Amino acid sequence: MARLAQTAGLTDVQQEILKTVREFVDKEIIPVATELEHRDEYPQQIVDGLKELGLFGLMIPEEYGGLGESLLTYALCVEEIARGWMSVSGIINTHFIVAYMLKQHGTQEQKDYFLPRMAAGETRGAFSMSEPALGSDVSAISSKAVKDGEEYVLNGQKMWLTNGGTSSLVAVLVRSDEGHPEGTAPHKSMTTFLVEKEPGFGEVRPGLTIPGKIDKMGYKGVDTTELIMDGLRIPANRVLGGVTGRGFYQMMDGVEVGRVNVAARGCGVAQRAFELGVSYAQQRHTFGKAIAQHQAIQFKLAEMATKVEAAHAMMVNAARKKDSGERNDLEAGMAKYLASEYCKEVVEDAFRIHGGYGFSKEYEIERLYREAPMLLIGEGTAEIQKMIIGRRLLEEYRFQG
Repeated sequence: MARLAQTAGLTDVQQEILKTVREFVDKEIIPVATELEHRDEYPQQIVDGLKELGLFGLMIPEEYGGLGESLLTYALCVEEIARGWMSVSGIINTHFIVAYMLKQHGTQEQKDYFLPRMAAGETRGAFSMSEPALGSDVSAISSKAVKDGEEYVLNGQKMWLTNGGTSSLVAVLVRSDEGHPEGTAPHKSMTTFLVEKEPGFGEVRPGLTIPGKIDKMGYKGVDTTELIMDGLRIPANRVLGGVTGRGFYQMMDGVEVGRVNVAARGCGVAQRAFELGVSYAQQRHTFGKAIAQHQAIQFKLAEMATKVEAAHAMMVNAARKKDSGERNDLEAGMAKYLASEYCKEVVEDAFRIHGGYGFSKEYEIERLYREAPMLLIGEGTAEIQKMIIGRRLLEEYRFQG
C-alpha cells in the first residue's frame, strides 16, 4: 500500500531500520493511538517499545552508546512514527534536539555525562525557548541568569515545553548579561543551561516548578507544560559548551534540525490521512458505486497524493543537505512550511471524503484533523518560515547593479 513517499538511495541498514519502525507503528501504535489520545494518556508502553528499539539514541554517536545514524534516517523514522500518532513523534523530537545540541556544542564532560544516558533512554530531554509573552520574538526573552560564585541563579517563566513533565533534562535559554556589556545585541547575551530535574509535576527540584499539563485541542498524550524558575541554582559547568553568550546560536542550530523533524511529522500525518481517505473512498457507496469512482473524489485523491509526494521530497532534500555539512536553513524552512501547509490540506480533504463520519470520534480522521494545526505553528510559524526563506533568497540572488 505504501506506494507514495519512497526514498531512493537508502542503504540496507536504513531500509531495515525503517522496516522495523513501520512494523512497530502498524502493530503497536495505530491500533491504540486514538483511544489513548481521547483519554489524553501518556503512551508509556509505546515509549518503552521505542526505547527497546534504540530510537532514543538513533543519532547519538556509537561511542556514546547510540546508533550513530544520519538526520535523514531519523527524519524518515519520525515520518513513520507520526503516521501512527504525531504525539509520539513529539516525545522523540524534543529529546533528539537536546541530544543534537549536546553533540554539536557540549563540552567533553557534558557529552560523556549526558549522551550515554540519553542514548539508553534513561535521561529524556526537553528544550525551552518560548515564554508567555514571547511568541516568535526570541530576542525578547526576559528569563534571566545571574552569576553567584560558581553557580548561576535563574529566574523567569517559560512556556510550551513538550515533555516538560516526563523529561529529566531541560535545555533552557535565558538572558545572561554577565560578561556582556550594556548595549550588546540581545541574541549575543543569551545562554543555554542544562537543567537536570526529577520527572513529574510540582516542585521538581529546589527553585524549579512544572505546574501541570496544558489542556490542548490536539497533540494529546504528550505533556506540554510551563516551567517556572524562582531562584533556581545551576552550577557553572552546566552552561552548554561552557561559555555564556552562545545560547541563541546553539538553540537555532537545534531548531534548524527540528524544522526538518516537523516537516517529517507533517509528511507522516499527511500520509496517514491519504491512506484513510483512499481506503474509505473505496468502501463508501453512493448512487450505486464506490465514491472513489466519482471523478470529483478522484481529483481530490490525486491532489492529496501529489502533495504527500512533494512534501516528502522536500523533507528528504533538507535532511540530506544538513547531513552533507552544508547550510540548510533555506531548505529546512521550505520543507517545514510546505509540509505543514500540505498536511493541513490533505487532512482536510480526507475529512471531507469521510463526510459526516469524519466528524465522529469513532473515526481516526477526527484525531488527525485536530493534530494537523499544531504543525502550522510548531518550530516557527508559516510567517517565520517565509521570512527565513525570503532573506536567504535575497542572499543567494543578490542584485548586481
